[in-house]
Amino acid sequence: MGSTPTEVMAFPNIRAIVRDNGTAEVIVAGNSRIVPAGDSVQELRNNALALIVGEAQTLQRPVRVRIEDPEGHGELIVHPDNKIESVSYEPTPARRRAEAPETTPKAVVPAIIETVPAPAPAPASEPVATPAESAPAPAPAAPVDAQPWPPAPVAADTVPGPATPEPQTAVVAGEAAPTRRSLKETSFLVSAPVLEPATQGWRGTLTRLGLRMDPSEEELSEREDIRTVSQHWPGPRTIAVVNRKGGANKTPTVVMLSAILARYSGAATVAWDNNESQGTLGWRTEKGAHDRSVLDLIDASTELLSPSTNAAEIAKFVHHQTADKFDVLRSDENEEGDHEVTAEEVDIAHQVLTRYYRLVVMDSGNTARAANWRRMIDHTNQLVVPVTAIEDRAEAARLTLQTLESRGGHDAELARNAVVIVSESTDAKRSMSGEALKRAKDEAQRIADGFAPFVRAVVRIPYDPALVNGPIRYEALQPATQRAWLAAAAAVAAGF
Repeated sequence: MGSTPTEVMAFPNIRAIVRDNGTAEVIVAGNSRIVPAGDSVQELRNNALALIVGEAQTLQRPVRVRIEDPEGHGELIVHPDNKIESVSYEPTPARRRAEAPETTPKAVVPAIIETVPAPAPAPASEPVATPAESAPAPAPAAPVDAQPWPPAPVAADTVPGPATPEPQTAVVAGEAAPTRRSLKETSFLVSAPVLEPATQGWRGTLTRLGLRMDPSEEELSEREDIRTVSQHWPGPRTIAVVNRKGGANKTPTVVMLSAILARYSGAATVAWDNNESQGTLGWRTEKGAHDRSVLDLIDASTELLSPSTNAAEIAKFVHHQTADKFDVLRSDENEEGDHEVTAEEVDIAHQVLTRYYRLVVMDSGNTARAANWRRMIDHTNQLVVPVTAIEDRAEAARLTLQTLESRGGHDAELARNAVVIVSESTDAKRSMSGEALKRAKDEAQRIADGFAPFVRAVVRIPYDPALVNGPIRYEALQPATQRAWLAAAAAVAAGF
């Protein structure tokens, strides 16, 4: 399929000039290349096109070419596969006059043009024809992407004459009439991104030593995941991390997704512990200089939603993670309190947070029937279901998805487009047995394969001791674990 003129850059500037003295040249960005001699004008054209095809193959894209020859001037699109498209072609004034009907008014032409021999006039009973038209009539015009240089001549009786004489500009012998195009049709910008050299592995080592190497497939895949999680989307996005079984890795998943999305995208990100009473997100993250929780934020919602309140005021209620660049909204940790967050309070807190943050990552309790759990789902754009490679956690994850699917509508759509994150069991790692490690990996793969047909994406996470106890830090993870969580975050972001 041929390219349209607007799709092909006019950079570099390429001209092909064929002269009637048997010489020709191709000029690329001001650099002249002599075209091999030929026995005819057409052979010179073909030799010039061969040089231009080589330029298109070097650039690996079609190029735009201005052509000039003794018969006319115009523009071509030349493709690397040797396909030629004719964009325009106009005969020289002398040739155009010879091809025009006798009824065309004569225009004043500079005397120097008269040095170009015109064909002998035909009898009055016959239409005027050029030498090329003395041959049998040409076949119907070929498609635009198959036209030669120059295009096949048009029969004289199909060329309409102007209603009034048109002034002509003086033309020096051997040069084509000047033409003008709109500047909107060209650009000097290079649209294709430049592939950065390798930075990892032995390819990266050679690049640092001065020998530029292209990145490996693994590095290209990592770059694509980084690009995906670095996007900004119009409007806020809410991620819900759910599993009806405790110990399924919900809180570490919330922390890791928040850390990666905040680090790479730079978007304001908050991790919200939406447990109906007391959750553990506050225990696994860095504490700020206060003890405020979601209940305090709800109490101050009127002030926080006021147009006169500035963005920095939200820091009174959230706990900033200094290394991983996201904030945490804790659940109520008052041991003597018995308040359970209601659906209406979820609405209020979500309204406040989406005013101050682009990304909201919600931890959850274990009761899918709870009012705050169900209202969380109403606000969710992307569902994430973490599971460890233990069968009861996997079964709880399946039942969670089944419950949402059975509700239909938005809930069912979330279940179908969910991302399941399967983490290897910690029990096998503690035993340090080779057989136990193999069983753990096999079980993780079995569970991942079991979920794959029913959700949008499944990602496996290797065991990492930095996720087991204490505050979670992205930099504390092993490189393989960091890479796996980046892939998980990219799978989540792809659903936005």
